[in-house]
Amino acid sequence: MTVTDAPPSDGVARLLDADGTRHAAPDHDRWLEDLDEAALRGLYEDMVVVRRIDAEATALQRQGELALWPPLLGQEAAQIGSGRALRPDDFVFSSYREHAVAYCRGVELVDLVRVWRGIAACGWDPTAVRMASPQVIIGAQALHATGYAMGVLTEAVNASGADDPDGPDLDVAVAYLGDGAMSQGDVNESFVFAATYQAPVVFFCQNNQWAISEPVDLQSRVPLVDRSAGFGIPGVRVDGNDVLAVLAVTREALDRARTGGGPTFVEAVTYRRGPHTTADDPTRYRDAAEVEAWARRDPVDRFAAYLRGAGVLDDDEESRVQEAADRAAAAVRAGCTALRDPDPLTVFDHVHAQEHAGLAAQRAEYAQYLDGFVDDDVTEGQS
Repeated sequence: MTVTDAPPSDGVARLLDADGTRHAAPDHDRWLEDLDEAALRGLYEDMVVVRRIDAEATALQRQGELALWPPLLGQEAAQIGSGRALRPDDFVFSSYREHAVAYCRGVELVDLVRVWRGIAACGWDPTAVRMASPQVIIGAQALHATGYAMGVLTEAVNASGADDPDGPDLDVAVAYLGDGAMSQGDVNESFVFAATYQAPVVFFCQNNQWAISEPVDLQSRVPLVDRSAGFGIPGVRVDGNDVLAVLAVTREALDRARTGGGPTFVEAVTYRRGPHTTADDPTRYRDAAEVEAWARRDPVDRFAAYLRGAGVLDDDEESRVQEAADRAAAAVRAGCTALRDPDPLTVFDHVHAQEHAGLAAQRAEYAQYLDGFVDDDVTEGQS
């Protein structure tokens, strides 16, 4: 294994080059001192498994089993590296592409696809896994995360009986957003509140270069990380295809928030190699050469090269990981195809904490509407 002392010169935090060469970086390495061989293999297995799940879900959509699917191909290191940095008591507020983060939070495999089959408003219990429903409204989750973090801070102050908690150990809210969300007012407003109140929140931006068909350099003339300074929020730019660098940077940001240091903005520079969703055709707006160039920076291949060089990954372990990935994909497929449509009237369940007359009237009206679709032939045959 080759280890060099030369740090990256492009202002991006990086520990692994595209060929798996490991850089010594004391400021980041100290956040990775607990990683033994089993933990390293675990990170690799995570990335391989979620990539396989993503491919299976894409195939399920193409086969008509899912209405839509937003692929994460190319973003595995950004999501696994950050997701595995979290504590169980932290709370995640994500967009619609963070399937790997949900996997890290312990979401059941079949629950990853419930929403995309069109049978649930959320695939899992947010309070059980401490991850909110995926947010489709671009950037809204940043406000939700900031509000939650402000609540955490308020509870800590009230519990301590002081304006400045002594030695806090706070739960942290993490907002996952894309480069496109950086142009939304909700995100910028959340930065203002987070900075003002020094809320324990981490804004994790996966800059995957494309907001649907709009390139990031059309949205911003400067690196996205430079924007956070204007709000008084420290920022760091990390190679989003380097799982070790992402893990280190996220752990540091979480520690800052947890100990009363306030918010951090992380820009993980990565690439969406697939379509924005399965309804999108990226060949209409981007060059194949660009996709190929990013494929050479593949996060899974990069980490595998490092692990092989370190003697942590061999052919037998590779086979075991692939088998685990295939089992996960099979579980997703079996679970998905076994899902059944809910009773249509359950759409009114859990809309409000308590029943009220207006909601009851809407339910009755919708029931009457559904009754109009009863098949007359079936009714006559039963009489």
